[in-house]
Amino acid sequence: MKEHDAEKKRALITGVTGQDGILLAHFLLKKKYSVYGTTRNLAPESLRLLQALKLTEQTEIISVPLDNFERVVAVIKNVRPDEIYHFAGPSSVGLSFAQPRETYAGVVGVTLNLLEAIRQFDSPIRLFNAGSGEMFGPQASALDENSRVAPVIPYAIAKAASYFQVANYRDAYRLHLSTGILFNHESPLRNENFVTKKIARAASRISRGEQTLLELGNINIQRDWGWAPEYIEPIWRMLQQDQPQDFVIASGKTSSLTDYLNAVFGYFNLRWQDHVRVSENLLRAIDLPEVHANPARAERVLGWRAKTSFDEIARTMAEYEKRPSYEWLR
Repeated sequence: MKEHDAEKKRALITGVTGQDGILLAHFLLKKKYSVYGTTRNLAPESLRLLQALKLTEQTEIISVPLDNFERVVAVIKNVRPDEIYHFAGPSSVGLSFAQPRETYAGVVGVTLNLLEAIRQFDSPIRLFNAGSGEMFGPQASALDENSRVAPVIPYAIAKAASYFQVANYRDAYRLHLSTGILFNHESPLRNENFVTKKIARAASRISRGEQTLLELGNINIQRDWGWAPEYIEPIWRMLQQDQPQDFVIASGKTSSLTDYLNAVFGYFNLRWQDHVRVSENLLRAIDLPEVHANPARAERVLGWRAKTSFDEIARTMAEYEKRPSYEWLR
């Protein structure tokens, strides 16, 4: 463990090798934080993106199983963070149907370990918890912080439980704990478990003659898709507020998956209809047909709103697959 710089704020990022963890580490280092990150796996492939962005040179990466309470306490005791940003845990909606027990334990159990460790610590720690817009379930209205929580998907049920855990510890123990209710947010740092990455990569391969067919599940869904690098700012601002509270973080605009297919395949001068096949094996047992979000509180309180358009997101995802570069982040 490196020596602490007393002049710098210290941040601990769980799940630092994922998209949001990487983007936040990049952001906090620019703000002169001392950054620590946790991951289960220190294998080179897991650290590849952090290394590509030269973040491993400035971030201390700690291998720790967050489902082990004693290890969580030990890490917090050693790091003594001012802020914890909690992104770790299962993130695949589709896989949660096949692994509901693992999903629930990986989200709810880990969050509870962090909350209990913070409660027992001898100095105040602020926590950001990554929630999900999926926890609202199917509702026709634009979703905000007062919307009914009614999850119908195993992943969403776990995220809803952790959301209520955070609220309970905040109220019962007067801790600075907040959940960011994050709607879909994309970047080239996504892996192929996410449909936006899967589509962009397949379209690029098809354009080069390396692939001919892309199988997808329900292509009729509509979602609020935002640009992930933009979402880091409100996440950080949440922990700078005097009073903790939860925020919907979203673009406020809904687009269809077919719109995304048109934009990405069009970038490569292809028609998606010639290459995409719907596979029954990829259809989920339950899916939300459309999602609308209302991030008005984030704009009013945090002074933030999304600026990157859906078409810009699609184009950048496609450009990266054609010519991998991190210029979009710098």
